[in-house]
Amino acid sequence: MVAGFNAVVDVVRPLIPDSAEVIQMGYRDQVAQLDIVAERHHAGKKCVVVFMGDIHFSGFQYLERVERACGHPVETIPGISSAQILASRGKVCFDETSFITFHRRGDLTPFKRHLVHVLQDGRNAIVIPCPWDEARSFMPWHIAAYLLENGIPAGQQVEVWENLTRNEAEWRGTLAECAEQRFSDMSIMLIRTLAPMDSQIEPTHK
Repeated sequence: MVAGFNAVVDVVRPLIPDSAEVIQMGYRDQVAQLDIVAERHHAGKKCVVVFMGDIHFSGFQYLERVERACGHPVETIPGISSAQILASRGKVCFDETSFITFHRRGDLTPFKRHLVHVLQDGRNAIVIPCPWDEARSFMPWHIAAYLLENGIPAGQQVEVWENLTRNEAEWRGTLAECAEQRFSDMSIMLIRTLAPMDSQIEPTHK
Protein backbone atom coordinates (compact mmCIF):
# COMPACT_ATOMS: atom_id res chain seq x y z
CA MET A 1 0.00 0.00 0.00
CA VAL A 2 1.24 3.49 -0.91
CA ALA A 3 -0.14 6.63 0.73
CA GLY A 4 0.65 10.32 0.72
CA PHE A 5 -0.47 13.80 -0.20
CA ASN A 6 -2.04 14.06 -3.65
CA ALA A 7 0.81 16.06 -5.22
CA VAL A 8 3.44 13.63 -3.90
CA VAL A 9 1.62 10.48 -4.98
CA ASP A 10 1.24 11.97 -8.46
CA VAL A 11 5.04 12.33 -8.71
CA VAL A 12 5.75 8.70 -7.82
CA ARG A 13 2.70 7.14 -9.48
CA PRO A 14 4.73 5.72 -12.42
CA LEU A 15 6.72 3.72 -9.85
CA ILE A 16 3.70 2.28 -8.03
CA PRO A 17 2.79 -1.27 -9.13
CA ASP A 18 -0.76 -1.84 -10.35
CA SER A 19 -1.30 -4.33 -7.54
CA ALA A 20 -0.73 -1.73 -4.81
CA GLU A 21 -3.55 0.03 -3.01
CA VAL A 22 -3.15 3.82 -3.16
CA ILE A 23 -4.51 6.16 -0.50
CA GLN A 24 -4.29 9.88 -1.24
CA MET A 25 -4.91 12.72 1.17
CA GLY A 26 -4.94 16.48 1.56
CA TYR A 27 -4.21 18.74 4.52
CA ARG A 28 -7.80 18.60 5.77
CA ASP A 29 -8.33 14.83 5.69
CA GLN A 30 -4.80 13.60 6.44
CA VAL A 31 -5.60 12.39 9.97
CA ALA A 32 -8.57 10.29 8.82
CA GLN A 33 -6.64 8.88 5.86
CA LEU A 34 -3.63 8.00 8.01
CA ASP A 35 -5.97 6.08 10.31
CA ILE A 36 -6.88 3.94 7.28
CA VAL A 37 -3.18 3.44 6.55
CA ALA A 38 -2.64 2.33 10.15
CA GLU A 39 -5.50 -0.17 9.88
CA ARG A 40 -3.88 -1.70 6.78
CA HIS A 41 -0.52 -1.77 8.57
CA HIS A 42 -1.89 -3.57 11.62
CA ALA A 43 -3.68 -6.00 9.31
CA GLY A 44 -0.28 -7.06 7.99
CA LYS A 45 0.05 -5.01 4.83
CA LYS A 46 3.39 -3.47 3.87
CA CYS A 47 2.75 0.27 3.88
CA VAL A 48 4.75 3.18 2.51
CA VAL A 49 3.85 6.81 3.17
CA VAL A 50 5.62 8.97 0.60
CA PHE A 51 6.72 12.54 1.25
CA MET A 52 8.26 15.26 -0.91
CA GLY A 53 11.95 15.73 -0.18
CA ASP A 54 13.35 15.08 3.30
CA ILE A 55 10.71 14.89 6.01
CA HIS A 56 13.30 15.97 8.60
CA PHE A 57 13.77 19.31 6.82
CA SER A 58 10.12 20.27 6.64
CA GLY A 59 7.35 17.88 7.51
CA PHE A 60 8.18 16.46 10.92
CA GLN A 61 4.62 17.12 12.08
CA TYR A 62 3.43 14.80 9.31
CA LEU A 63 5.79 12.11 10.59
CA GLU A 64 4.34 12.63 14.07
CA ARG A 65 0.84 12.04 12.67
CA VAL A 66 1.97 8.85 10.92
CA GLU A 67 3.53 7.50 14.11
CA ARG A 68 0.53 8.52 16.21
CA ALA A 69 -1.80 6.68 13.82
CA CYS A 70 0.40 3.56 13.83
CA GLY A 71 1.06 3.66 17.55
CA HIS A 72 4.82 3.22 17.28
CA PRO A 73 7.94 4.76 15.66
CA VAL A 74 8.35 4.11 11.93
CA GLU A 75 11.40 3.82 9.71
CA THR A 76 12.16 6.94 7.66
CA ILE A 77 14.24 7.13 4.49
CA PRO A 78 15.16 10.72 3.60
CA GLY A 79 14.96 12.07 0.09
CA ILE A 80 16.58 15.27 -1.17
CA SER A 81 15.01 18.40 0.27
CA SER A 82 14.16 21.43 -1.86
CA ALA A 83 16.41 23.31 0.59
CA GLN A 84 19.36 21.21 -0.59
CA ILE A 85 18.44 21.74 -4.25
CA LEU A 86 18.18 25.49 -3.66
CA ALA A 87 21.56 25.55 -1.92
CA SER A 88 23.00 23.92 -5.04
CA ARG A 89 21.25 26.34 -7.41
CA GLY A 90 22.25 29.36 -5.32
CA LYS A 91 25.81 28.18 -4.56
CA VAL A 92 25.48 28.58 -0.80
CA CYS A 93 26.62 26.20 1.93
CA PHE A 94 24.80 25.31 5.12
CA ASP A 95 27.64 26.27 7.44
CA GLU A 96 27.01 29.88 6.35
CA THR A 97 23.25 29.49 5.85
CA SER A 98 20.34 28.91 8.22
CA PHE A 99 17.28 26.89 7.23
CA ILE A 100 13.86 27.92 8.52
CA THR A 101 10.50 26.43 7.64
CA PHE A 102 7.13 28.06 8.20
CA HIS A 103 5.42 25.07 6.57
CA ARG A 104 3.95 23.86 9.84
CA ARG A 105 0.94 24.12 12.13
CA GLY A 106 0.96 26.18 15.31
CA ASP A 107 2.41 29.54 16.32
CA LEU A 108 4.90 30.88 13.77
CA THR A 109 6.02 33.83 15.92
CA PRO A 110 9.22 32.23 17.34
CA PHE A 111 10.30 31.19 13.84
CA LYS A 112 9.64 34.68 12.47
CA ARG A 113 11.82 36.21 15.19
CA HIS A 114 14.52 33.63 14.51
CA LEU A 115 14.59 34.60 10.82
CA VAL A 116 15.14 38.26 11.72
CA HIS A 117 18.02 37.30 14.04
CA VAL A 118 19.58 35.05 11.39
CA LEU A 119 19.71 37.92 8.89
CA GLN A 120 20.91 40.39 11.52
CA ASP A 121 23.75 37.97 12.28
CA GLY A 122 24.89 38.16 8.66
CA ARG A 123 23.89 34.68 7.53
CA ASN A 124 22.05 33.56 4.42
CA ALA A 125 18.58 32.15 5.02
CA ILE A 126 16.78 29.42 3.09
CA VAL A 127 13.09 29.70 3.91
CA ILE A 128 10.11 27.47 3.16
CA PRO A 129 6.93 29.61 3.29
CA CYS A 130 3.57 28.65 4.78
CA PRO A 131 0.76 28.34 2.23
CA TRP A 132 -2.62 26.97 3.36
CA ASP A 133 -5.46 29.38 4.11
CA GLU A 134 -5.15 33.15 3.82
CA ALA A 135 -5.77 33.63 7.55
CA ARG A 136 -2.38 32.20 8.56
CA SER A 137 -0.39 31.93 5.33
CA PHE A 138 3.14 33.34 5.37
CA MET A 139 4.15 33.44 1.73
CA PRO A 140 7.24 35.17 0.25
CA TRP A 141 5.50 38.55 -0.01
CA HIS A 142 4.32 38.28 3.62
CA ILE A 143 7.82 37.27 4.72
CA ALA A 144 9.39 40.19 2.85
CA ALA A 145 6.92 42.67 4.35
CA TYR A 146 7.52 41.28 7.85
CA LEU A 147 11.29 41.58 7.48
CA LEU A 148 11.01 45.16 6.22
CA GLU A 149 8.81 46.03 9.21
CA ASN A 150 11.47 44.56 11.50
CA GLY A 151 14.39 46.56 10.17
CA ILE A 152 15.92 44.28 7.54
CA PRO A 153 17.24 46.50 4.70
CA ALA A 154 14.96 46.90 1.68
CA GLY A 155 17.88 46.25 -0.68
CA GLN A 156 18.73 42.80 0.69
CA GLN A 157 18.85 40.34 -2.21
CA VAL A 158 16.21 37.61 -2.46
CA GLU A 159 15.66 34.66 -4.77
CA VAL A 160 12.39 32.76 -4.99
CA TRP A 161 12.36 29.43 -6.78
CA GLU A 162 9.19 27.55 -7.72
CA ASN A 163 8.70 23.87 -8.59
CA LEU A 164 12.35 22.95 -8.13
CA THR A 165 13.42 20.07 -10.40
CA ARG A 166 10.02 20.12 -12.19
CA ASN A 167 9.33 23.02 -14.59
CA GLU A 168 11.19 25.27 -12.18
CA ALA A 169 11.05 29.06 -12.31
CA GLU A 170 13.35 31.58 -10.66
CA TRP A 171 12.80 35.17 -9.53
CA ARG A 172 15.53 37.49 -8.25
CA GLY A 173 15.20 40.94 -6.73
CA THR A 174 15.29 42.94 -3.52
CA LEU A 175 13.31 42.43 -0.35
CA ALA A 176 11.22 45.50 -1.20
CA GLU A 177 10.45 44.13 -4.67
CA CYS A 178 9.60 40.70 -3.27
CA ALA A 179 6.89 42.25 -1.09
CA GLU A 180 5.05 43.23 -4.30
CA GLN A 181 5.36 39.85 -6.06
CA ARG A 182 3.13 36.77 -5.89
CA PHE A 183 4.30 33.16 -6.05
CA SER A 184 2.79 29.69 -6.01
CA ASP A 185 2.51 27.35 -3.03
CA MET A 186 5.48 25.37 -4.40
CA SER A 187 7.99 28.12 -3.65
CA ILE A 188 11.15 28.41 -1.55
CA MET A 189 13.26 31.49 -0.75
CA LEU A 190 16.94 32.29 -0.50
CA ILE A 191 17.65 35.55 1.32
CA ARG A 192 21.30 36.42 0.88
CA THR A 193 23.47 38.06 3.50
CA LEU A 194 24.57 41.64 2.85
CA ALA A 195 28.15 40.69 3.74
CA PRO A 196 29.17 37.31 2.26
CA MET A 197 31.87 35.52 4.23
CA ASP A 198 35.33 35.57 2.67
CA SER A 199 36.81 32.25 1.63
CA GLN A 200 38.76 30.66 4.46
CA ILE A 201 40.64 28.03 2.48
CA GLU A 202 44.40 28.16 2.28
CA PRO A 203 45.91 30.75 -0.09
CA THR A 204 47.37 29.61 -3.38
CA HIS A 205 51.15 29.48 -3.67
CA LYS A 206 52.61 30.75 -6.92
